[in-house]
Amino acid sequence: MNLKKTSRMTNVPAAQMDWLMDLPAQGLTAAQTVQWLNLWTGQGLLRHIDSAFAAQVLRLDAGAAAPLLVAAAVLAHMEGRGHTCLAVAKLCQPPVALLGWPAAAVDGAQGLKALWAHLPATLADWQAALQGHSPSVGVRLADAPDQGQPLVLGGPADAPLLYLRRYAGYEQRVGQSLLQRASAPLAVPEAAAGEWLDRFFVPNPQAPNPQAHNFTDWQKVACAVALRARLSVITGGPGTGKTYTAARLLALLLALHPNGPPLRVALAAPTGKAAARLKQSIDDALTRLTVPADAGLDLSALIARMGPARTLHSLLGARPDTRQFRHHAANRLDVDVLIVDEASMVHLEMMDALLLALPPTARLVLLGDKDQLASVEAGAVLGDLCQDAAAGRYSAATAEYVQHAAGQTLAAEFVLPDPAPVLAQQTVMLRQSRRFKGAIGQLALAVNRGDAVAARDVFVGAASGRDGLVGGLSRSETAPTGQPSALLALQPSSPQAVCALALGEAGKPSYADYLRLLQNGPAEQGAEVSSEIHAQWARSVLQAFERFRILCAVHQGEWGTLALNAAVQKALADTGLLQVKGEWYEGRPVMVTRNDAQLGVFNGDVGVVLPGTEGKPKVWFLDGEALRSVSVMRMAQVDTAFVMTVHKSQGSEFEHTALVLPPGGAEVLSRELVYTGITRARDQFTLVEAEAGLLEAAIHRPSVRASGLAQRWAQPLVKPGAWNTQLA
Repeated sequence: MNLKKTSRMTNVPAAQMDWLMDLPAQGLTAAQTVQWLNLWTGQGLLRHIDSAFAAQVLRLDAGAAAPLLVAAAVLAHMEGRGHTCLAVAKLCQPPVALLGWPAAAVDGAQGLKALWAHLPATLADWQAALQGHSPSVGVRLADAPDQGQPLVLGGPADAPLLYLRRYAGYEQRVGQSLLQRASAPLAVPEAAAGEWLDRFFVPNPQAPNPQAHNFTDWQKVACAVALRARLSVITGGPGTGKTYTAARLLALLLALHPNGPPLRVALAAPTGKAAARLKQSIDDALTRLTVPADAGLDLSALIARMGPARTLHSLLGARPDTRQFRHHAANRLDVDVLIVDEASMVHLEMMDALLLALPPTARLVLLGDKDQLASVEAGAVLGDLCQDAAAGRYSAATAEYVQHAAGQTLAAEFVLPDPAPVLAQQTVMLRQSRRFKGAIGQLALAVNRGDAVAARDVFVGAASGRDGLVGGLSRSETAPTGQPSALLALQPSSPQAVCALALGEAGKPSYADYLRLLQNGPAEQGAEVSSEIHAQWARSVLQAFERFRILCAVHQGEWGTLALNAAVQKALADTGLLQVKGEWYEGRPVMVTRNDAQLGVFNGDVGVVLPGTEGKPKVWFLDGEALRSVSVMRMAQVDTAFVMTVHKSQGSEFEHTALVLPPGGAEVLSRELVYTGITRARDQFTLVEAEAGLLEAAIHRPSVRASGLAQRWAQPLVKPGAWNTQLA
C-alpha cells in the first residue's frame, strides 16, 4: 500500500472520548481503538495517514484486534520518520522514546500509557496478536506465496520486525542483490594490479613513513578491494578523498582492461549539485593523474566517454506521475561501471530501483559518508552497509590479498578470525582527511564521537587561538552582561542574528557578495553585452552565491526555512541589496522541489534569477563550469533558497556555512544533522542557537533507523523471489 495516497480521516472531538474513562482492563474494541488513534491525529501527534492506515486495516479485516491496529498506526508513523520497519519488541512498553511525544501526550486518561494498559505486555503476546490469521498480515517463510497483505511480519523469531509490504520487498531484494554482488569473486591479476596501483599512488614524501608508523594507504586498499567483486563501498568524511580514489579505480579498471571493448562508465548522485561535483572531481583527478606516454592509457578518452554525471532519477529515466522508471529489470542500464556519490542520501526504494536496473555483470561503486544524515525518505542503506566500517572486520584472506595486490598491511585490529562478514570484505573506510585539520575538523570529529564537552571546547579554543586552532568558527549567541565570552553565553540568539550573517560580517562570505555583482551588471553602462560577457557575469554571480549558505533543521515556525527566507529577503531589501519586484525578482535564489526531466532540472537543484541577454528573467544554474538557464515561466515547482534545510544541502560545500538550530527540536535535532551541517563548511562555520544548549542536546541524540538489512546480510542467500524471515 502507498501510504502517501491514503485519504484523510475526520478528527474525533475529545468530548466524544468520555467512554475512555470507564473502560475495563483489556476492554478496548477495534472501533474504539481507531477512535483513539483519530483523537491523537486531531492533536497533531499522529499524521492523518497513520490513523487512516489503521482504519484501512480494519476494513480489510473486520476481526482485527486493538494490538494489530495500534501496531499498524505506529508502523505508518515510523515510516514517515525514515524507518523501514518496526521492532515488535518496542511495543511491549509504551514507545515514548520511539515516538518522541511530549509528556502531556504520554500521561493522562487519553495518553499513550492509558492506551497501552489495554495492549499486550510481552513479546510473545504481541507476536501472537500479529502472527494470527489476519488477511492483512503476511508471515513470510521461505517459498511462501505473496498474497498481497499490506503488513508483513518478518525478522528472526526472537526479534520480529513488522513491515509495510512494499518495504519488506525492497529490503529483501536490496539485501540479496548487494550480498550476491559482494559474494561473487572476480579474478584479479594481482601482479599487474600491484604495478598500476604503485603508479597511481606514489608515496608523498611528507606522508607518514609506512614502516615507522604502521601507516596504511586506505585509498590504495579501496582500489585493490574494489577489483575483487561487483560491489565496493568506499566511505569516509569530507576531504578523505572518496572521489579521488574512485578516479584512480577507474584508471585501474581501464589499465587492466586493455583489449576488450571500451568501458562504459556512468556517474550518478541523488541531486544535481552532487552529480555536478562528482563529475568535476573525477575529471580533475583523472586529468592530474600522471601516466607514462607509452603506458597505452588514454584517460582523456575515458573522460569524454563518461559524459556528464546525472541524478539517479535522470539515470534511471524518471517518468512523471509514477514511481516507475524507464530502466528496470527488463530494460537494464547500458553500463559496465556505475559510481554513485553521496550514497547516504539514497533511500531504500531508490536503491532497489537502481539494483534492479543495473546489469548483473556491472560493477557498482558506492561513495559516501556513513556519518551524514540518512535520506529524507525511509531507509539508511549506506549506514547499514557501513555499521562496522571503522572496525574493518576483514578476513585473513582479504588481508593477504591486500598485501599481495596493494602492498599494504592491515593492522591486526582490523582482521577477524574466519568467518568474517561478506560485505565487510568489500567495504573500506578512508580515515585521513586532507580538508579538515583545523577548528572545523576538530568540531566535526567531536560531534561524530558524541563528545559535547570537546565540541564546546573547540569553539572556545578557536576563539582564543589556543592549541593552534584556526579561526573561522563562531557561535552566535547573546552574551549576558559581565560574561567574559559570548561563546559560553546561555541566552538565546534571535532570527535577526541570521539576517546579520546574510548581510555580511568582516572577513566572512555572505549574500552581499553576489548581490553586489548583480547590481554591477555584466558590463559598464552603455557597453555592448555579448553572450560571452553575459555568461561570464552570470557564472561569477552564481559562484559568489555558492560561497555562503544558511542551513536549518525545519520548514515551519519562526526558525524554519519559510520564516527565515522571508526575514533574510526583507533584510537584504531594506539595505538596498535586493530590489524585490514581484515573484521573479532579479537575484532571487530558488531551489527546485520537483523533478522535471524535460527541463533538465531536478529536486534539490539551486539557481538564481538573472536577466538573460534579451533582458527577460531566467533561472540560471551552474553545474561545475557548465552554465544553463530556464525561463521563469516554466519553473512552477521552486522555493526561495536563501535558507535551506540541512537535508537539502547534502552534496554541497560552501566557504561559509551558518547552521541554525531551532528551539525545542527534540524530533529533528540529531548528532548526524549537526555533523552534516558542520561538514558543509569549507573555511568558516557559524552556529546559531535559538536556545542555549541545543548543540549539546543534539550531540547526545544519535539517530538510529530501524532496518532489517544487517540481519539479512547475516543470512544465507536464498533463491530470487523467496522470503527468508526465519519465522516459524
